[in-house]
This record gives sequence, structure tokens and C-alpha cells, in this order.
Amino acid sequence: MEKKEPKRNIELLRPAPKYTPDLPILEHREKIVSLIKEHQVVIVAGETGSGKTTQLPSFCLEAGRGVTGKIGCTQPRRIAATSIAARVAQELGCVLGNEVGYKIRFSDMEKPQTCVKYMTDGILLTEIERDPLLRMYDTLIIDEAHERSLNIDFLLGYLRQILSRRRDLKVIISSATIDTSLFSKSFDDAPIIEVSGRMYPVEVLYLDPRSDDDDADEEENVDYINAAVRAVRDISDMYGPGDTLIFMPTERDIRETCDKLHGMHLDNTDILPLFSRLSRGEQDLIFKITGRRKIVVATNIAETSITVPGIRFVVDTGLARISRYIPRLRTNRLPVEAISKAAAKQRMGRCGRVMDGVCVRLYSEREFNERDEYTLPEIKRSNLAGVLLSMIAHKLGSIEAFPFLEPPSKQAISEAYAQLRELGGLDEKNVLTETGREMAYLPLDPHIARMVLAARKEGALREVKIIASALSIVDPRERPFDKQAEADLVHKKFRDQASDFLLYVNLWDAYQNEWKMLKTQNKMRKFCKEHFLSYIRMQEWHDVHQQLHETLYHLKKYHENTDPAHYDAIHRAVLTGLLTNCAKKNEQGKYTAARGREVLIFPGSSLAQKKIDWVMCHEIVETSQVFARTVAVINPKWLEELGAHLCS
Repeated sequence: MEKKEPKRNIELLRPAPKYTPDLPILEHREKIVSLIKEHQVVIVAGETGSGKTTQLPSFCLEAGRGVTGKIGCTQPRRIAATSIAARVAQELGCVLGNEVGYKIRFSDMEKPQTCVKYMTDGILLTEIERDPLLRMYDTLIIDEAHERSLNIDFLLGYLRQILSRRRDLKVIISSATIDTSLFSKSFDDAPIIEVSGRMYPVEVLYLDPRSDDDDADEEENVDYINAAVRAVRDISDMYGPGDTLIFMPTERDIRETCDKLHGMHLDNTDILPLFSRLSRGEQDLIFKITGRRKIVVATNIAETSITVPGIRFVVDTGLARISRYIPRLRTNRLPVEAISKAAAKQRMGRCGRVMDGVCVRLYSEREFNERDEYTLPEIKRSNLAGVLLSMIAHKLGSIEAFPFLEPPSKQAISEAYAQLRELGGLDEKNVLTETGREMAYLPLDPHIARMVLAARKEGALREVKIIASALSIVDPRERPFDKQAEADLVHKKFRDQASDFLLYVNLWDAYQNEWKMLKTQNKMRKFCKEHFLSYIRMQEWHDVHQQLHETLYHLKKYHENTDPAHYDAIHRAVLTGLLTNCAKKNEQGKYTAARGREVLIFPGSSLAQKKIDWVMCHEIVETSQVFARTVAVINPKWLEELGAHLCS
């Protein structure tokens, strides 16, 4: 693969550094600027609210950076990259897209002359492919490093490899709650500076909902939702007015909590949900100044990605839904579990910025002290097949020898190799095949990419492209807590009685036909609202599909079928990527999948409660039970043919 380095003769639009008054990080301005000048790597451990995310680019400008290359600032999520870029541009007196810009998937608000560039960490990873030494940048700020996502850990490992060849490149690792010693040791004892975030003291109260409560009926089953609602009432009685942020583990919990709070008929109060599936407009309501008290009920998106302004009180359930991949079982677990101490401190840091704060923890102090110090990094709880395929395809060295801050388990690596061999991406000696090369070229997870490659042979590329892009995003269907039955009824018109995969094809066709008739965004938003669809997710689906379409066009040999593909052709192609996700109905009425996994068809599937002998599913997920999700009927003879290479 030819790798072109970017031209370096472009004069950057370098803004003058400006600072926002009264932020705690400004007390350390001279020290941080000096460290940036003197060291190649600097670690800034700044508590929430310290101002590190918005002020560090100005520190870099003051230190003389942003001259021979851009100052790149990574964020884990798109919403953070775009909103922070807009805020920094405003604070520096710039037009967004000129001196300060951003780049996220499917949206690019920058020029070649842009000096300060915010982006998702995934964007920086894709830039490595064409610019291996990242010569476009003279400074990189890796923010929210404590999240330890796959992308962040991979980026940090890669930077460790290239810093000796890029002596002119400066790296600032920034985070709210960080294992500073681990990061420092990984970068040759890089200097650490710790910055306080709160400007006012925070009182921490521990209210274990399992303990006796004089105000509650002894027979009442006290759970964290009821406990949170009571905490809001008690805070109002004890401390008076002030905006409140409540942390809940799931979207369903948020909706139920909001319903209970509405039932309290609180005067002069706005009750606002906050989770990633909300539209940008709905999320922006938390920033609106109305003169009324706000109670924001949020998932852990409010821990780091979005700063909710003006919070005086925090109610912390101490819970979050954390994804864990079990390599041995090829199963994703999505348990609601206790958060780490670091995450709890991060939540506490969301108050105490505008006045004295109060953080109510709905668990005991003893339980807090017994919790893990840090959240387990994603590299230790994720499917590594995509990372492994990318590393092999781009010749980034052995995954076993790659300098991760904390290496993944041998079992996880072994299973990733096995999965890629099953998909035909690697041969028996773990050497990349032509199929594997094409899989790596597509912007999809390996198993989904394999479906697309198989669709060419089956003559079902049009339908499988729709399915593949749908499986790569969050399901666009919405099911509001107070309108579940109505939403189910509307979604029923898109269902196929034999395949959940074909629901996506039916939904796509309906949406595209509607677009051809209406051709305005406002009318399409109305269509989405009437059909309980997320407009933003539908747009993302379209963008992923378009990117896939353009990528396949460059491969030349992939041509769409003009006639509708047969059921068998579509599902044989899909099955090629899901050979180990097949299941046969057993005598107990459940399904037995590979590796002895016993699963139930997810209740929301069109195949639930039906008597089907053989099915395949897109994923096996363990929540309250082990469910097969996105299911379709298959012919077991297909397994004999398509999975012949798996039989010993």
C-alpha cells in the first residue's frame, strides 16, 4: 500500500492564545507551558471542570506549537469533538472551520490551513494508514485517556512506537481520573501535573437504599430508581434550590425515573433525560438557560462526554451498563454493574463548580472503599478480531508484541485469530488471505465485511449492503417508555416473518421511497417521528451505506444486483459471516448454539414464539438471560456447504 505524507508547505492559520478566566487549570499555566517546551510527553491529570479540554490548545500555542504541523485534539465521542471545537473557536475569537476545526466520521469542518483540530480518536487511527508518522501534526492531545477505549489504548501504543522517529512531535495525555503512574512509566517516566477541578467544596453523603429508611414503608421494595427519586426530594428539603444531575445505568431506568419525577409535580422544574440515542436538539436542552431548576437524568455519557452546566447536586446510583465480551463463549455480556472508584469520583466532580456541592451516593461508604480503583480497560473486555485484522493488514507488527499499556489476555488474542480463520481472513498459518485483505479494506467489523464479500457471489449485494450498514450502527428504531405498544405496532409493518435482517431492507426501502417523494429534511424528520425512528440514526445509516458503496466501487468487481435477491441468496451471504452463531431448537424449547451455548430468541424478534428448527443470529447477548438477537430462519444444508472448512 502506497503511503503518501501530507504536504507541509501550507501556512497554518494560527490563532493567538486566549484564556477563559477563573478556570482552575490557569493556576498551572506557566508550569504546563514550560513542561510542553521541555518534554516530548506530558501527562495532565485534571479533575472534571478544571478546563483542561478547552485550555490545553492555548497552552500549546503559547509554547510555540502549531507551527510546523497542526495541534490535534482527540475525543472519544463525536458529540464532544464537535461541541468542544465550536466552544474553543468561540473563545479564541475564530470562525469554526478556519483556525479551529473538527473532523468526525461523515463530517469535516476544517481547512488544510486549520491549526487546532478536534477529532474522534477513530479519525486519527484512520489517518495513520496514509500518514504513518503523523507528520500532519506537531502536537497531539489525547484527551479522556482514562476511558481506556480500544482506540485510545491502540493510539497510545502506536505513539510509543513512533516517538523515537518523531522527536519533533509533542504528546499531551489528558484525563480527568487517570492512573498517572502507569501512563508515566509507559512513556519513559514522563512528567505529571495534577490539576484540581472543583472550585467549591463538595459534601459526600452515603445513603445505602438497602438500609432502614424511616420515611419508607417497611414493606416497600426499595431500588435505586425509588432511592434516587427520594434523594431528590430530600435534597430539596435540606439544601434548597439548585440543579441536579442523576446518574442511571440504562435508558429504560432514565425514562422510568423521569416519569416518577414528573409525578412529584415539582414547581418551576424541568426534568430532562440525557443519553446518546437522543437527538442533538434534545441533548442541547440541558444547556438552555430558562431560569427554572433543572433535574438531568443521564447515563455515564454525563461523566466525561458532555459537561452539564450549573450542577449543584449529584445523585449517583453507582451503577453503569458495561459491555464485556466473553471470548470462550463468543458472547457479549451487558450487565449493569458497580462502577469503579475513579468513575464515582468523576461523577462527584460534576458538582461543586458554581457553588458548594452535594454528591449523594446510593451505596455505603464501605462498598465504595471495596470497589476497583479503575474501570477495566476495553482492550481486556472486547472482541479483538477487528484490531487484529487491521494490525496484520497494515503491517503494524504482532499483536502479542504491540506496546499496549496493558496487554489483552492470551485467550482473547487466540480467539481473535480463530475467528479470522473461520471467516477466511487468515490461513491456517495466520497469514492474511486475499479475502482478509478485502475485509480489512471495508469500513466494517470483520464478520460484517465477510457478509458483503459473500454477497457478490450470491448476487445479493444490494440487500446485504443495506443489512451490513444497519448492523454497523445503533438500531434506528425508537421505543419510548410511554409509547412502547404504539411503537411496536408501527414497526410491525416493516417486519418479515422469517428474518429480522429483512426488516432492515424493508425499512430502508420505505425510507428511501419516502425521501424520493418528500425531498425535504423537515418532512423526513416528521416521517421519522411518526414511525418512531431516530432521524439522526437514519442519517448515520445512510452515511455508512454511502461510504460502503464508494469503497466497493474502488474495488471494481462489486456490482449491485438490479433484480431483488432471493431469500436464500441474501441469507447465505449473511450466514457466511455468522457461521458460529447458528442454533438448533432443543427439546426444552430453547436453542443450542455452538460451544454448547443455550439461548432464547429475543422477545422483540419476529421469530419469537415460533417453532423454527434452525436459526442464525447476528449476536448472542447476555442481559437478564442469554438472547439471540437479530434472527433468521436458515437451511441447515447451507452450513454443510459454507462451513465445510470448519469441520475437521
